[in-house]
Amino acid sequence: MALVDVAISCLNSIREIEEEVKDAIVYIDAGCTESFQFAGAYPLFLELGARAVCSLENMTSLDAVADWNSKTDCAKRIVIMTSRLLNDAHRYMLRCLSSHEAVQHCTVFTSISEGSHSAIPDSPLGPDAYREYETLLVQDYNEHTKKSDKISKDKGVSNFSSALESLTMEPIISENIDGSSGGVEGLVVSVHHFPLIICPFTPRAFVLPSQGSVAEASLSRQHEDSLSFGLPPISTGSMSDTDDVPPGATLTAHFLYQLALKMELKLEIFSLGDLSKNVGKILTDMSSSLYDVGRRKRSAGLLLVDRTLDLTTPCCHGDSLFDRIFSSLPRAERFSSQAQLKQGVPSINRPSLDVQVPLGELLNEEPSKIRDSGFPVGVEAFLRGWDSYTSDPQNVGLVNECDKKSTTNWTELLNGSLVATECFRGTPYLEAMIDRKTKDGSVLVKKWLQEALRRENISVNVRARPGYATKPELQAMIRALSQSQSSLLKNKGIIQLAAATAAALDESQSAKWDTFSSAEMMLNVSAGDTSQGLAAQISDLINKSAVAELQAKKNEKADTSSRGLLYFRDALLLTIVGYIVAGENFPTSGSGGPFSWQEEHFLKEAIVDAVLENPSVGNLKFLNGLTEELEGRLNRLKSEETKESPSDDHLDIDALDDDAWGKWGDEEEEDVDNSKADESYDDMQLKLDLRDRVDSLFRFLHKLSSLRTRNLPLREGSLASENNFSGDPSGNKGLLYRLIAKVLSKQEIPGLEYHSSTVGRFLKSGFGRFGLGQAKPSLADQSVILVFVIGGINGLEVLEAQEAVSESGRPDTNLVIGGTTLLTPDDMFDLLLGQFSHF
Repeated sequence: MALVDVAISCLNSIREIEEEVKDAIVYIDAGCTESFQFAGAYPLFLELGARAVCSLENMTSLDAVADWNSKTDCAKRIVIMTSRLLNDAHRYMLRCLSSHEAVQHCTVFTSISEGSHSAIPDSPLGPDAYREYETLLVQDYNEHTKKSDKISKDKGVSNFSSALESLTMEPIISENIDGSSGGVEGLVVSVHHFPLIICPFTPRAFVLPSQGSVAEASLSRQHEDSLSFGLPPISTGSMSDTDDVPPGATLTAHFLYQLALKMELKLEIFSLGDLSKNVGKILTDMSSSLYDVGRRKRSAGLLLVDRTLDLTTPCCHGDSLFDRIFSSLPRAERFSSQAQLKQGVPSINRPSLDVQVPLGELLNEEPSKIRDSGFPVGVEAFLRGWDSYTSDPQNVGLVNECDKKSTTNWTELLNGSLVATECFRGTPYLEAMIDRKTKDGSVLVKKWLQEALRRENISVNVRARPGYATKPELQAMIRALSQSQSSLLKNKGIIQLAAATAAALDESQSAKWDTFSSAEMMLNVSAGDTSQGLAAQISDLINKSAVAELQAKKNEKADTSSRGLLYFRDALLLTIVGYIVAGENFPTSGSGGPFSWQEEHFLKEAIVDAVLENPSVGNLKFLNGLTEELEGRLNRLKSEETKESPSDDHLDIDALDDDAWGKWGDEEEEDVDNSKADESYDDMQLKLDLRDRVDSLFRFLHKLSSLRTRNLPLREGSLASENNFSGDPSGNKGLLYRLIAKVLSKQEIPGLEYHSSTVGRFLKSGFGRFGLGQAKPSLADQSVILVFVIGGINGLEVLEAQEAVSESGRPDTNLVIGGTTLLTPDDMFDLLLGQFSHF
């Protein structure tokens, strides 16, 4: 039986559009860039005959001369691939066409279906969206061309400001198309659907592109049961009307429907959670046509799960090397940094999935050997000539050999991105690593490095402990393997992955992660005792974090993670975890939260004091509008302390003046007293406002602590987290592990709903009386199970899901895990306490 492979499915989809890609310049947006990076699609585009693959957002007319296939004639075809709604990508596509005036045919591929365009209220396109957009794009392009020509004639200037652009386009302008002058009138635009734009980390684990419309769409509207725009609402069982679902639910349903069609799967749909239930209903209505029922497809089970059923797992720092890498390394910057507000619902700025591997930092100590190879010199010359969005196009040129002391760091040119399913020497590195914990994964990376060194006949003198991997020994092997240009290029995959592993194992990163993990374990242990102990633990974390952050500022140490210390932002994340754990273990008290009034009072005072001492603690939504006032108050107090400190060393002469009573009538003294009284009143009002904000924060924490009682599937307790108070981290498993284990063992799952097709409901209602009713299928009977978490997943959940399959005694089960996005603890903090939070 063939296994389902989402990465191969992505590559096969690209092969299906070979005729459009051949001899064309391919423009891809940021979402497609992430997708094709993880799928390893760039060599495939070269194989299919593409002239070049360029960025849509950062396009330039110079892209026309970046010809991979050495074509002598100029390109007349452009292919644009986008993961956004057509109206959102319109400005980029129009600019692209306007910069390539000789183009005769433009083919647009979008991952958003016509049904999605018509179903989303923000989209101006209707049911025939693709045909409508073809007409609109040609009209806008012709109007833009006419305006540009008129401006150029009025000003008497050329259409091209760059000599290189003029040289490139000269033969195109002189060439006639269809026997007429000006080939722009013959532009033909065609729009098609390309659904498989996903980011496959492995053949059985994927997320959606962070800058695609599906991942950015809101998953909830602001009401009492919602937590964040980027998370589904609490599953209280009341959300059943599919007419008012958030745009993220509609887009997710259409995406899953097209994914099943492309992979030729006939889905049996199950859902757990309110939003998943609505997505299942939309998906069932779309899948109920006679055409879908009659086709011969492979049966598969789809399990939709709301992220809000388990917020603890993505908030915590689990034993996963994959999660450590994505949390420790910097990400590429987003092209659209600000969320667009559409009908009161913003789009979510998901962090980029493009992890920047700091290979240059590992090689920085020996830059001369790398420079002697000639590789960085050529790379810098190439990048300086083509990096048009960071350099002035008028000053682009080759590297002057005399200008060796430039700001460009030689080793930074060697930095790269994390490679996923793209194989080197037949080894899918990231696929093998994601299923291992931190120690086993790092040892596996070390083993791959040793094998690569043996192939290259390179010896390394480094002390290595069997069964362990450290940053110094990984760094030594990476340097040895990167000495020659040929070795660096042949072993690029393992070198980049090893560099990412070494960066995650660096003391400044690993110490912080381990400190988080220890604190989370202590919160779980305290939850097994009393609420007083857990509240004291949280209060201690807040107080210590505030002191540590102030001490670091006094010492002027900008790197807050250098010694593994936790700071106030970290303590707030642990407070979230503590409240969720408290809600699972303690009954709700009269104050509405899991702690008594006195216990919560001490927690509030600790947070108020921490904010007063350090107002600029991060982008916290509950402090919006107060940060500047708090910083002004703190600066004023510091200035007063500096003024008063010299007077302590000298005797106050005025204090010995017998005629001090005469100063009562001094107007200046009265003004000073009045100003001090005003400042005192302002400080009092500011503190009252701050306490009101902190009260709103704790009301939100109360909502988080009630997740177990308010989430309908968790009320009976069979799916709730089972804390292991012995201190064994393996005893605490996430929801996906428990859910998959129960599914494969055919246990009853409370709240799990099966979505029967229209034909199935008809048989059940119409012919059930004659014994022809359709039996409810079991998810465990499916050989292919696709689990999709609406709201996102993390690496630890993928690891635990595979563990559940292995322990079930059914290794033949083909389990695929998908999610809206990849979540790290920092991402969860931003969703719950950042600008997209519902307070």
